[in-house]
Amino acid sequence: MPVIVVANPKGGVGKSTLATNLAGYLAAQGHAVMLGDTDRQQSSRAWLGLRPPGLRPIATWDVDHNEIARPPKGTTHAVLDTPAGLHGKRLDSILKLADHVLVPLQPSIFDILATRDFLQKLGEERVVREGEVRIGVVGMRVDARTRAADQLSRYCEEAGLPVLGMLRNTQNYVQLAAHGLTLWDVAPGRVERDLPQWEGITAFVAK
Repeated sequence: MPVIVVANPKGGVGKSTLATNLAGYLAAQGHAVMLGDTDRQQSSRAWLGLRPPGLRPIATWDVDHNEIARPPKGTTHAVLDTPAGLHGKRLDSILKLADHVLVPLQPSIFDILATRDFLQKLGEERVVREGEVRIGVVGMRVDARTRAADQLSRYCEEAGLPVLGMLRNTQNYVQLAAHGLTLWDVAPGRVERDLPQWEGITAFVAK
């Protein structure tokens, strides 16, 4: 059972948006998905509470803040949303569970610099575990035509990390989240510009 961790120690980069929509995609594929939230704000857990009945189910992964145990049997995929400021033993315990780590990153030099040490830590973890952890970056609120997007791509290339996709800045995510929904819970025509931007991300977690 793959555990997909969404992590970046910087706040406000879109971790919950990425985690909830990823869980929604996996549920839409018919998987038994659990969504956990280690952030004190519990944004992802609150989002689950808004999710309408009758949609593909996403279960709550109850995470003890002192010790994170693996999800129960019967779960095929687990997504874990993490807090800002994640570091030290807390980060180590989460990484021990992870099969995939998705790092949401905005194309700002300040965001890139704030995330640099974290990405280095992830690279070291991958070496220690002999490549068992698969790490990818997801550009958030990105206009792929801009110099900032090019800057983000160059930085990730130099760091040896793949950019799995660049998600545009759109109110679709905000409006859907307010109702407990994801891109995969509405008519494709409503989000036709957004779905193709997820192809690299979904292919990454499917491996």
